[in-house]
This record gives sequence, C-alpha cells and structure tokens, in this order.
Amino acid sequence: MKILSIPRFLLILSVIFTLCYNTVRAQQDNWTHFRGSNLNGISLTAQAPIRWNDSTNIMWKTDIEGKGWSSPVVWGNQVWVTTAIENGKKLQGICLDIDSGKKIYDLDLFQPDSIFPKHSINTYATPTCCIEEGFVYLHFGSYGTACVNTSNGAIVWKRTDLKCNHVQGPGSSPILYKDILILHYEGSDIQYLVALNKRTGETIWKTERPAEIYKSMEPIGRKAYITPIILNIKGEDLLISNGAGACIAYKPETGKEVWRIVKGEDSSVAMPFAENGKVYFYTSFITPANGDKYIELIAANPDGNGDIAKTNTLWTIKAPTFQLLTPVIKDGMIYTIDSQNTLYCLDANTGKALYSKKLKQKYNSSPVCAGGNVYFTSVKGETLIIKQGSQLQIVSENKLPGEVYATPAFVRNSILLRNSNSLYRIGTK
Repeated sequence: MKILSIPRFLLILSVIFTLCYNTVRAQQDNWTHFRGSNLNGISLTAQAPIRWNDSTNIMWKTDIEGKGWSSPVVWGNQVWVTTAIENGKKLQGICLDIDSGKKIYDLDLFQPDSIFPKHSINTYATPTCCIEEGFVYLHFGSYGTACVNTSNGAIVWKRTDLKCNHVQGPGSSPILYKDILILHYEGSDIQYLVALNKRTGETIWKTERPAEIYKSMEPIGRKAYITPIILNIKGEDLLISNGAGACIAYKPETGKEVWRIVKGEDSSVAMPFAENGKVYFYTSFITPANGDKYIELIAANPDGNGDIAKTNTLWTIKAPTFQLLTPVIKDGMIYTIDSQNTLYCLDANTGKALYSKKLKQKYNSSPVCAGGNVYFTSVKGETLIIKQGSQLQIVSENKLPGEVYATPAFVRNSILLRNSNSLYRIGTK
C-alpha cells in the first residue's frame, strides 16, 4: 500500500477544499436555472432581505417592456429574462447589469409567423432561461430556442423546428446537463424530451413519451408544462420528468427510460423535487367514480427499473387540482401552498401535515428557502416569509405593486423579483 507524504496529502486536501469552496461560492453568486442553480428552490445566500416595500430596501427597479413570467437567472454581472411584445409577435431576451439594473442587451430573438392561443394567465415568455459562463439559453417552447454569447450578445444558434401544440402556451424551462441542453415538449398532439448539443444546437437524442400511456387520454389532457430535474442515485444520474400521464426517469446521456410511475389523465405543471435519495412529484388530474377530480403528491424511492409504482411508492396524499407552484423541501420538511390557498408544512417521510394555514391570496410563484426562512410570493405581489421548521412562525409580510407569477432569484444577499411590469433587486446597498 502506497502512503502519501504529508506535504502531498495536504496539497490534495487543499485542492479538494478549493474546488468545494469555489462550487459553493458559484452557487451563492449565481442563479442559473428556474428555481436556482440546483433546480431545488434553495439559496445559499446567508442574509436574504426580510423587509421591503416599493420605497424601502430597493436597490434598483427596471421596467421590462412587454410581458413575461420567466424568472430571472444570474451569472457574473448579468441578469437575464425573456419577454414577449405585441401579443407574442416579437420574443426578446433582456440582459441587465446586476449592480445598476441598466440594460446591457435587448435582443430580438424570434418573430413567429403564427401565434397560437394561450391561457389567460400564461404569457408567450414564461419558460425561464438557463445560463452558464459565457452562454445563456433562451427558450419559448414551440416558438424557438436560442443560445446567446453573453460576452457580446451574439446569437450562437437557433432552433425553430421543435414543436408541439402547447394549447395554453409554453411553460417548461430548459435545463443544462454537462454538454447538453434538455427540453421538455408535451402537447395535445405529441409528447417528447429532446437533448441538444449546447454549443451547436444539434440534436443528441430525442425520446417520445410512451404511446401506450397517452393514447387512452383525451388530447387536451396530454399536455404538461413541467421542468425536469437531475437526481443522482447510487452514483448514476437520472433525468426525472413528471408529465401528464406518468413520471418517468431517463438516462440523461441517452434518453433511455429507466423507470416509470403511471398515474393521472390531464395536465401537470409543478416540477418534481427531491431530498435524501427520495423523489416527490404531483400527478396530473385523477377522476374517481364520483367525478370529483383531484391530484396526488407522491413520494417514491427512485432506485429501481421498469414500472415501480407498486414497489417504490412510499406514500401518497390527495391535493386539489391546478397545482402550479413547485414545493420546496429542506431538512425533511416540504413547504407548499395548494391551489385552494392553504399553506402546508409536510413531513417528507410520511406526508403528514405538521401544520397548515388558510391564506387569503393565491400563490403561483414557487417558494424559495434562504437564510433559514421560506419565501412565498402571491399573485398580488405579497411576499409571506416564514421560519423553516415544524411550527408556523411568520417572520414578515411584504408587498410590491403588480402581479407576480415568476419565481424570484436569491443571490448575493439580495432578491431579484419580477412582477408584471418590472424587475426589482431587493436588498441593502
């Protein structure tokens, strides 16, 4: 057995420490996807703001022309969002300076020949960008996807040939995995996931959702608007995507199916989430014999193959339909607000409610954990902040004008919050 010398051993420890420190620092300073750099709604910011209004603790406010519910993403000094102008006839990417809020780029990306209907609460710029050093990826569903060089604003590549009938407008956000960009298309006509070479835009793989699941569903029910996640199980990465008919895990390098849990018959929006080797997801609508529709929140062991519904389901609970926000899980507790405006803290091991509280407002923006607190922002721009833990402790309630559907980004002890007209940076200067 070869024994390392003490200086060499210390050098290796130093390298490991530096790599870990740089990774944590990058996550603190940047916010690269919908619901953060790890797609989990958890910020490493230590001192997120807890009190503000439109005249207090506002570092800057920048008006955004048009309309979009895409959440802000951050890399370095740049903040990116998308927007749609002239009722979807012009789709744009907007880049702001994180310190001043001033525009760096205002890019016209797509001018679709045909505009299709959408839901009244949706926009043509709802999918959130994803960003990495040097490049940002802006996605508008069937209207197109573009890669932009963030150093000069040049368009690197575009795709406009990837289509589905979203019915109610696009909603799924792209994610980066190693050298590929993964997109989720699930419409009333066709349903598939596709992986693109992130540098060229070329298709690496394309996997259709199982026809035997979807053929029995009504076309209007086959649509879904979820963003998938990547989960590592026993050293193997899984791409987990809960669509309208099933939650399915794939090999992210190839798109090959690993396992499935089949349940539901009509639409899904909230993305899956995970902690401690367990995955949680909302099904689409379920219609019992009495016709009173509901959905289920399912906890599952993601270590399996084939149809794992009977063998790997850990617990299920019923929930009201039209669940738009994605819950956040931290330290064995799930925080969520259902579509009937009830706040819950659930035990992640059992699904039992640790507490609940009926709220007055509707919440469609997904919650974020930051600095020991959980932040929920209502459609009317009211942010409820509660302490993390098994007992309800309200920290503060704050309000900004305008509607809010976008999930905020938490970076550098500040919050980037987008409403119907503007993007705010909340914090102390």
